[in-house]
Amino acid sequence: MGSVEVDLGVASTMELVRAIAAISRELAGRCAPDSPAACMELAETLVMASDRQESALAELVGRVDASGEMRRWGLPSTQAWLRSRLGMRESRAKERVTLARQRHRLPRVAKLLATGELTYGYASTVADAVARLEDDDCAKAEALLLDMVDQGFSAGKVASFGRRIRDVIAERDGTETADEDSQRGYERSWITSTRSLDGGRYVKGWLNAEDAAVWDGTLGPLAKPAGTDDRRDLSERTAAALTGVLAGGHRATKVTIICDLDTLTGGTTPGRLSDGTPIPAEQARRIALNAGVSPLILGRGHVPLYLGHRARFATPGQRQVLETLYSTCAVRGCEVPGTLCEVDHVGGWAMGCPTDIDQLALCCGWHNRFKHTNAEQVHIVRDATGRYVYRVLAPPDANGPPTELAQAA
Repeated sequence: MGSVEVDLGVASTMELVRAIAAISRELAGRCAPDSPAACMELAETLVMASDRQESALAELVGRVDASGEMRRWGLPSTQAWLRSRLGMRESRAKERVTLARQRHRLPRVAKLLATGELTYGYASTVADAVARLEDDDCAKAEALLLDMVDQGFSAGKVASFGRRIRDVIAERDGTETADEDSQRGYERSWITSTRSLDGGRYVKGWLNAEDAAVWDGTLGPLAKPAGTDDRRDLSERTAAALTGVLAGGHRATKVTIICDLDTLTGGTTPGRLSDGTPIPAEQARRIALNAGVSPLILGRGHVPLYLGHRARFATPGQRQVLETLYSTCAVRGCEVPGTLCEVDHVGGWAMGCPTDIDQLALCCGWHNRFKHTNAEQVHIVRDATGRYVYRVLAPPDANGPPTELAQAA
């Protein structure tokens, strides 16, 4: 058991943070009191203390965000820093960055959060609502939403009003305007698409008469019932028709299956997709039968994978191989999908690295440029599967010797 002695009046921010960290470690090892009533009281006090810490955290995050310090550590954004170094979920990282960026526009919210008179849940809800507003409307929105808090509305209800805050302000000021979709007009077609939490996608849009005719002429015939046993409704059939058209009627569909030759000739060893998902041997053979087989390890007469110094840019065949190896950027902790990455010469093209498949990796555009300009901060190793792993080290002028970000997290 350690001890912490801090003079709150003269202690530096660093000393206070270290004291909080020490107390938190000790508290985490303590058992809860036997009295449930005491547990309720302590939990409420601890939550209020955590809210005040969130106020301090927002200011620290805001300073890092404004200065761009995270980029010196090989991280492209503040959210990437919070995710990789602090292990936050995407939604939580975004929430904290939003609060950090909006604090200066919300003086009342910032003050109430710091004094413990407003919870972090309410503060982050208000910050998210005003992030879409101009400065003139920001103060109005802050007043409206804090008034709802004073009236006892739940954080969820405040969030619901926050999502339509423009309309609320317009109704109060008598300046109602048409909704955003109506403002677009009906001359040009438009489509918006947002990703759902389970990996799906919501699609919403409008097609003018000309584009609607193309839609009906293309999807109409494909969306008809496949037979008397087709129990899908029109919406489901239309979605299937659209997917089929986007995939080129199955002719342009690209599905990469990694498997042994023995599997294709009747073996039982399962194959796998490029993201590692296992595929039963029978299904792998069926996909190969329908789509045809394109070998990835190619020899003479096929797509060359070893180009040496004759060509700087990778071929489509090389990229296909790399996409089966790298589901994401080669930089450890970077979540950019491999399909959106650039082909990187591991040793650097300018340094004489050939365009050979065993000298290439997939790297997102941001980290590719970072590697080129900060080569001393990138440590490269190969794992047991033969893939390259880039580890970003701390900047040379950081306190202490350079250490891997993964170890510091």
